[in-house]
Amino acid sequence: MKKFIFPLLLFCFFLSCKEEKKDPIKIPIKIEKPKPVFAFGFNLDNYNLINDTIKSGESFGVILDRHHVMYPKINEIATVIKDTFDVRRVRSGKAYTILTSKDSLEKAQVFIYKHNKVDATVINFKDSVISAYRVKKKIKILEKEIAGEIFSSLSVTMDSLGLKPTLTNTVADIYAWTLDFYGLQKGDRFKLIYEEKFINDSVFVGYGEVKAAVFNHKGDDLHAYKFVGDTINKIPEFYDEKGNMLRRAFLKSPIKFQYRISSRYNLRRKIALYGRVRAHRGTDFAARYGTPIMTTASGTVVKSARRGGNGNYVKVKHNSTYSTQYLHMKRRNVKVGDYVKQGDIIGYVGMTGNTSGPHVCYRFWKYGREVDPFREKLPSAEPLDPNMKPAYFEFIKPLKEQLDKIELTKKDTISKPLIEKELLLTH
Repeated sequence: MKKFIFPLLLFCFFLSCKEEKKDPIKIPIKIEKPKPVFAFGFNLDNYNLINDTIKSGESFGVILDRHHVMYPKINEIATVIKDTFDVRRVRSGKAYTILTSKDSLEKAQVFIYKHNKVDATVINFKDSVISAYRVKKKIKILEKEIAGEIFSSLSVTMDSLGLKPTLTNTVADIYAWTLDFYGLQKGDRFKLIYEEKFINDSVFVGYGEVKAAVFNHKGDDLHAYKFVGDTINKIPEFYDEKGNMLRRAFLKSPIKFQYRISSRYNLRRKIALYGRVRAHRGTDFAARYGTPIMTTASGTVVKSARRGGNGNYVKVKHNSTYSTQYLHMKRRNVKVGDYVKQGDIIGYVGMTGNTSGPHVCYRFWKYGREVDPFREKLPSAEPLDPNMKPAYFEFIKPLKEQLDKIELTKKDTISKPLIEKELLLTH
């Protein structure tokens, strides 16, 4: 009996194994089609894409002709879109994109002219209806903080922090009425709350607004907060922590900030050029040859000429009380009768007339008498409306707290994961 049991068990084992064997489960594989790529409102899968830059001597017509668009069609396009885009204004060095048909001819159907990294004009002529319109790329704005310590000039210090000259110029403009940038001292410190703009999350396309700043100069904190105090015109201005407007009737200097005062107003100065004492009734701002010269206040040009020791010079009458004069220019940029606004470029630093180096001699008149502007109590701009001050103090409170918390690190920079804002800009 035993000799039959083992073969039977073995048979049952193989039978059970055979019964458990099942056919493999077939899982259907889902193949997803790639998502279409869109740019400027067009499905790029339907076109051949050509990216290029306008070369010197190239025109709109030359480029389209190269991509099989006939000149009668080019002239029609230019005529239809002239109120939106003047094809004669395309400039060499500007980038453009052309979408062409996918057939053997590869004829251009859409021309996209890129004014900059953000703005472009789309010219669509693929159908019988020709159209042109402006588009803007989606911009992300990041709020940033930074702190720095002056070890040279403002521009050198800002550059060492990786900041571009456009932000340096903005800071110089903010403090143009209240801070003598020539007088900055080693160890002066500043803090900024400002914005940077990006496209595609990583491509930097410029700065946004500076929201708040503080400059510690000679131990004093000079605050600046951007606030719309003009409820009618909605024009933002910068005010200090007490609500006083930073803007004044006169700028501190006719040169933005890259200068040095080589000679001050001095009635007993001995002038080397003459070898004797001769009153110097102006302030000399030494700067690079060709540096722009600004009018320190708005007014009317009453003199613009070249004469004797003054060389090329401009005189501006601001009102019945004040006039200013700018001497030794390389070139004048205005003529008699022109109305100029504060900060307008009226000429460029030169060496005309009696001068031993490139500079602008800045002269200041009060009631027809030359005076030292640095010793005068000059008028300020319109103050903040007292009724607006409670709202202003409430507005700057969190900004001041934010500035106070910014610390000067070893790298002199702070780049925290700040508040992010997105602006969707469309045509």
